[in-house]
Amino acid sequence: MSVRVALIVGSLREGSYSRHIAQAIKELAQPALDLVPVEFGDLPLYNPDLDTDAPPAAWTRFREEVATTEAVLFVTPEYNRSIPGGLKNALDVGSRPYGHSVWQAKPAAIVSVSPGAVSGFGANHHLRQPLVFLNMPTLQQPEAYIGNVAALLDERGKLTNPGTRDFLKAFADAFAAWIEKTKA
Repeated sequence: MSVRVALIVGSLREGSYSRHIAQAIKELAQPALDLVPVEFGDLPLYNPDLDTDAPPAAWTRFREEVATTEAVLFVTPEYNRSIPGGLKNALDVGSRPYGHSVWQAKPAAIVSVSPGAVSGFGANHHLRQPLVFLNMPTLQQPEAYIGNVAALLDERGKLTNPGTRDFLKAFADAFAAWIEKTKA
């Protein structure tokens, strides 16, 4: 029986490296994990004044989509040694109104992706900080930093490196075991 997991990609760009790696993980994780993409690009910036009985429709859609999952996998690029602003906004939208967070106690994992050698280390670790506050038990090992990603994909964005494929499969398996271990 598979676990329904929100797949949240930190990049808004359709052909981003993060999206390609997320797709590869989605394929490798089956059947243990049912990775369901949850998009956040249409979310207005979080403003408590808008969080009324009739919040923006995009907020409601996002909250409902995340709420129907049992865990969350984040695949993100690094922007200026941190996470993209849209991803931070998605965390904020999902955590409100106070006391009604859709993130509460959901097991999580993070994969950071970069065309450079540093592999999105800053984004990976910056994302961990709000996940602690949101009470999302986050997979510690194996850590997943995918550097020099352009060399791992073909012109269509398909993963070509067998070692990376094996690593991502092992990561997905470890995440499935983590979800089982930490589920409330």
